[in-house]
Amino acid sequence: MNRPMSPIEGFFIVDKPPGVTSHDVVARIRRLLRPLYGKVKVGHAGTLDPAATGVLPVAVGRATRLVDELHALPKAYRAEWIGGTATDTDDATGRVVEQRPADGLSPESVRRAFQAFVGEIAQVPPMVSAVKVGGRRLYERARRGETVSRSARRVRIYSLDILAMDLMRPDPRVHFQVRCSAGTYIRTLCADIGRALGVPAHMGRLVRTDCAGFALDRAVTPEALEAAATCGTLERHLVPMAEALAFMPAVTVDAAVARQVLNGHPLPPPDDPKLRGLAPGAKVAVYDPSGVLLAVYRVADDGAGRNAPMRAESHTLVSRNDSPSDPPAAKRSRTGAVWARADKVLRIKER
Repeated sequence: MNRPMSPIEGFFIVDKPPGVTSHDVVARIRRLLRPLYGKVKVGHAGTLDPAATGVLPVAVGRATRLVDELHALPKAYRAEWIGGTATDTDDATGRVVEQRPADGLSPESVRRAFQAFVGEIAQVPPMVSAVKVGGRRLYERARRGETVSRSARRVRIYSLDILAMDLMRPDPRVHFQVRCSAGTYIRTLCADIGRALGVPAHMGRLVRTDCAGFALDRAVTPEALEAAATCGTLERHLVPMAEALAFMPAVTVDAAVARQVLNGHPLPPPDDPKLRGLAPGAKVAVYDPSGVLLAVYRVADDGAGRNAPMRAESHTLVSRNDSPSDPPAAKRSRTGAVWARADKVLRIKER
């Protein structure tokens, strides 16, 4: 008789090598897990281009339901700006579409150009991106030789720091680090900086140094994960779901409320003023008394209409007195108000 496979869930923080897609990494992890755990869901929290390297969080098991939460967080990169050449992909893998010497740039003008892009900016997604236009992804159209009109999107550059410059060459190089919002294209940033300087430009090397709060020094290579699987130490590299959601406001519920959470029941208003102050649409992580992540809830809209409370609840949230650092806990009460509704229930509901 076959022994049942033990479940696995959490995140592997992978250092993606060059020359493979993010989906290639996911497939490699899936093949690695199958002999050990059976068929396991695997996904990633933020695409990296094949030529790029660095942090790629890979979700396994029920953690795949949290991918969207991590994907929306800011990211950080180290990159290379190359002047003098523009390509049809805005990076070094593309076809050259314009080339002329870009020497004569001064350090001061380069610094000013870079700093002008800090803050909220508009970016036009590149044709090689996964953005959909007319129901088809842009990279699919690009492969067919098509070029279509794209609307600019608002993104935010939180910081943009020059690490080194080599401007005394026909193709000047600037090495920089950037922290930006999700949806920012560094290749487009490089091309736009070139236009601001009056020269064609594209992106050279790209390394993601932080994604979803996980830094590059914590990432492990696929080869290291395969070696750990052989040695029986693979799960030492697994990041718990609760740790991955450490950025999210947290609520701890008692056992009675936990059973209702597992069935997707809404939560009533908390006593904690910080939680009460969360805007409609904000998300909170819900834990049971032992610290196990149960679900992600979304703060309800207090207005009338489709988001108005659908049912009365018999629980309210109060602060715990035994440990001020712990998330607020829940106890029984009588209130009809709804504070938050289930967004993702991660544990199997009780029967």
